[in-house]
Amino acid sequence: MPKKNIPVPSDFARPKPGTYLKKSDEPKKKKFNGDSNARKKFEKDKDFKPRPKSNLDSKFGESTRGERSSGISSRPPRPNDRTNTKTSFVPGKPSKERLNNPYRVQPKAEPIEKKDEQMPLNKYIAHCGICSRRDAIDLIKQGKVKVNGEIAKEPGYKVMEKDVILFEDKKILPQRNLVYYLLNKPKDFITTTDDPEGRKTVMDLFKNVTEARIFPVGRLDRNTTGLLLMTNDGELTQKLSHPKHNTKKVYQVGLDRPLTKADFEAIAKGLILEDGLAVVDEIAYTNPKDKKEIGIEIHSGRNRIVRRIFEHLNYEVKTLDRVIYAGLTKKNLPRGKFRALEPQEIVFLKHFK
Repeated sequence: MPKKNIPVPSDFARPKPGTYLKKSDEPKKKKFNGDSNARKKFEKDKDFKPRPKSNLDSKFGESTRGERSSGISSRPPRPNDRTNTKTSFVPGKPSKERLNNPYRVQPKAEPIEKKDEQMPLNKYIAHCGICSRRDAIDLIKQGKVKVNGEIAKEPGYKVMEKDVILFEDKKILPQRNLVYYLLNKPKDFITTTDDPEGRKTVMDLFKNVTEARIFPVGRLDRNTTGLLLMTNDGELTQKLSHPKHNTKKVYQVGLDRPLTKADFEAIAKGLILEDGLAVVDEIAYTNPKDKKEIGIEIHSGRNRIVRRIFEHLNYEVKTLDRVIYAGLTKKNLPRGKFRALEPQEIVFLKHFK
């Protein structure tokens, strides 16, 4: 028997031949140009009525929500309004100013006049790297400083930027490049910038090292060795030298004979010398087997204080070495050598005790 063509559901969904249209056969749509009278027709058909006036309309002019008779708002012009400028502004078009100057440059702000910074004369001298503030007062009293050609008499004189300061008839200016060196001072060197007798000074160790005018912070005897700070920072010198900051120093002392227990306890309690009470922060034997070696910690800056403590008890100081100064140690620093301070060390000295 011949097979019958039985329709399936997919056959009913197939379009008949010739039902597809080409793009060229599609009807062309008319371009919509808009109707300029659409608003008027809407108003006539719907009996449009404008919104009643309000209090705001009396303040800013008639409202334009209901009708648009013109494209310009009826509000009063503001100070920064473009319509209030000399050049007319047309939306969508650049102004004449913009066409003439396409790269608009903001007006430069007027420079602010800097007021002269006032600084006390002794502080100014310290910033110049001559000496500390305290020593600067003595220099002023000795008549070695001149201000604008006249001998200065007051350390607290406020120095202006226009003033000319002379020290020993030479113009001085504040140091801008501050330098800091830690020296392990050797024996037979004097802690001073100049010696009239021609003896060796610590400045001889820094020849051709820096152009800055550095000076020692604090003092060490000629026969005393150990740490010494060299800098041109007058502010730091003032801080480390002033008694109120309690700059701690640790010395290693070598005596001619063993220190007895009674004298040890007397030094720990404090001795009364010719210039007052000598207070010791801490004292200890550095070598238990050799009681001639003593470690002593003090914060006083009085002259030859460590030597005078032991000489008061009839001891002779054979060696005296400063091993710690203001938290700085002589680690990896041989005798007679120096090194520049690390940035963190400088911050510690300036901002911490």
